[in-house]
Amino acid sequence: MRTQTDFSPLYRSFIGFDHLAGLIEKASRTDKQSSYPPYNVELLAEDQYRITMAIAGFADEDLEIESKQNTLIVTGTKTANKNTQPRKFLHQGLAERNFERKFQLVHHVKVVGAFMVHGFLHIDLEREIPEALKPRKIAINGKSLLQTKTSQKTNNSVGENKR
Repeated sequence: MRTQTDFSPLYRSFIGFDHLAGLIEKASRTDKQSSYPPYNVELLAEDQYRITMAIAGFADEDLEIESKQNTLIVTGTKTANKNTQPRKFLHQGLAERNFERKFQLVHHVKVVGAFMVHGFLHIDLEREIPEALKPRKIAINGKSLLQTKTSQKTNNSVGENKR
């Protein structure tokens, strides 16, 4: 039995984080997502990632990679070749079916590029944090800048009154 999680306390105390509740809810759904094709997610460096998908039998022209609204969508469509005769398999263990695989990307994660090697599709991702969101060090000067600005304004207005 699955229990429903109540996120209403989050809405009261965390302003602007309502999208996180939606992401958690989406991740907890038990929708049937195919396990094909198998994939790995690697951490290459602090802000660099690589998704590797095993897609043997697919060519570059059979694949489409799209990034929109923080979602990476990889689609593989095998086109039936009319010139080849239907094959008779005694055992078919290699899947050659169409697929669509979706990955949720966090804000500021961008797709850098994609390449194929030996039946593996590699998609490189990088997190680019804007300067405004990066942590910054605050120097300790010994004087308050607000007090300095206030005293400068006071001195300037006193000097203007003397003229």
